[in-house]
Amino acid sequence: MPSRSTARLAALTVAAVCSAASTVVLTSPAHADSVRIHDIQGTTRISPLAGQKVADVPGIVTATRTYGSSKGFWMQDPTPDDNPATSEGVFVFTSSTPKVAVGDSVTVTGTVSEYVPGGASSGNQSLTEVTKPTVTTVSSGNAVPAPTVIDAKSVPAAYAPAGDTAAAGSVNGLTLDPSAYALDYYESLEGMNVQVADTRVVTGTDPYSELWVTVKPREHRNHRGGTVYGSYASQNSGRLQIQSLGATADFPKANVGDTLEGTTTGPLDFNQFGGYTLVASKLGTLESGGLERETTAKQSTRELAVATYNVENLDPSDNTFDKHAAAIVNNLQSPDIVSLEEIQDNNGATDDGTVDASATVKKLIDAIVAAGGPTYDWRSIDPVNDQDGGEPGGNIRQVFLFNPQRVSFVDRAGGGSTTAVGVTKVHGKAQLTASPGRIDPTNAAWANSRKPLAGEFTFRGKTVFVIGNHLNSKGGDQGLTSQYQPPTRSSEVQRHAQATEVNAFVKDILSVQKNANVIALGDMNDFEFSETAKIMEGDGALWSAIKSLPRSERYTYDYQGNEQVLDQILISPAIRRGCDFEYDSVHINSEFNDQISDHDPQVLRFRP
Repeated sequence: MPSRSTARLAALTVAAVCSAASTVVLTSPAHADSVRIHDIQGTTRISPLAGQKVADVPGIVTATRTYGSSKGFWMQDPTPDDNPATSEGVFVFTSSTPKVAVGDSVTVTGTVSEYVPGGASSGNQSLTEVTKPTVTTVSSGNAVPAPTVIDAKSVPAAYAPAGDTAAAGSVNGLTLDPSAYALDYYESLEGMNVQVADTRVVTGTDPYSELWVTVKPREHRNHRGGTVYGSYASQNSGRLQIQSLGATADFPKANVGDTLEGTTTGPLDFNQFGGYTLVASKLGTLESGGLERETTAKQSTRELAVATYNVENLDPSDNTFDKHAAAIVNNLQSPDIVSLEEIQDNNGATDDGTVDASATVKKLIDAIVAAGGPTYDWRSIDPVNDQDGGEPGGNIRQVFLFNPQRVSFVDRAGGGSTTAVGVTKVHGKAQLTASPGRIDPTNAAWANSRKPLAGEFTFRGKTVFVIGNHLNSKGGDQGLTSQYQPPTRSSEVQRHAQATEVNAFVKDILSVQKNANVIALGDMNDFEFSETAKIMEGDGALWSAIKSLPRSERYTYDYQGNEQVLDQILISPAIRRGCDFEYDSVHINSEFNDQISDHDPQVLRFRP
């Protein structure tokens, strides 16, 4: 079986030709002596022969793909030119099982095409191919061109050039500079036989049989073996996706910090789900790094422990309840308050109007008790059916779990799915007009997105306001390997509006009681250095407490080889001022291939 990611890519039939030359079709093939693979690839990302028919292009078959809709083979010219910007390899799309074998010397007549994985609207770079081919085998059993070694010395530190402003920021027309930019370097090897050796895994194996390694072992490394994404200028150029041309069952189940020992060799492809990908004909041997799941410290009697945990579309049909419960009890040490994200309704993705999630929450609470934890109580507000985004029919929402032996919830009537919670002043102190309540739920900022859940708690006589969030996802943003540099992050627009609303609500509390204990936490779907976080923190109303950790420990999620922050706990000045708090990103999911959620939970311990 092929990797599911490759199958997804192969199933996409949208192709786009991204240059004026692509509209030109020759009336007769170019002469074989004048056209070789490096002429097809050219010195930019778009072939100078795009749309043209070429004849008798020679090459040695380096690998074949016999599965999915993108069947074909890679071939490489054994006689390269002296221009490092021109690739010597190309993919020949046959659409059916190719009749050639590795080591065959072939000539190919066909049409040069530029295929954009995900379609032109995705903003992705294109893959140069030869389509509608006629293939002639000249001889068999030839030596395959030696793989180009990709390592720390060969990959530039700078990730991508700035796009051409005259071309809407596209890099497609820019001459490749493989000695200056990592993306240019990888593009100059598109379709060629390449090799990495003794590479460390920086994103564990996913359900689609793919993983990420780094060829730069020192690049933004943390002590657990990952590669941290610390700013928009820190794209970690040594990251490379690994797939396999072999059986899915044989693909290694790797965790972050493991190593692919020896050499991994195959053609360098480009796909929709991560960009440049080494599609391995030969995989290195997996060597375990021994990574263990973390356990946070237990809160003291006087400390309040507040956690956030995205449980990834949890519904009663899932088989992960016992594992989530064990994580909350053992790894998180039974926090006093747990703000959960992605709790689905009682029948999950069945879209029949059900919005009640009491069965989902009860099943989790019962599992926590069975795991030796406390009998949590809970509060939430059901969303309006199909109005909060997420999986259709699932009606995800935030839920507060709390340990009634340690903390009390202040119930105040009036909250509802479309009713805005407010702040009032009582005896000189701030109070919520409804608890639980939702922040301005009919505001356009929350369209097709989760509305923040606000609750009022008391701990040892002190009031603590907690706001559970799950902001707009990053869906629709251009990838780091986009043809547009820097990539456009279109999803930020809505998150910025949402962050503005949360910040304003916190300011309402602080305007009444400047020393109020306020916590805004959850899956913010954005980085601690992002504009979203800055808006949320605006005018000092909040501060993202993950910034109290060393930079190398700031991550809650692992995406395409970049460990990054998506989940945050932001605190008001009264909590931050005393510096009497501890923050922990508890790594139990993001680095592992057998994760029960793609997010790591976060825990804050402090003395109100």
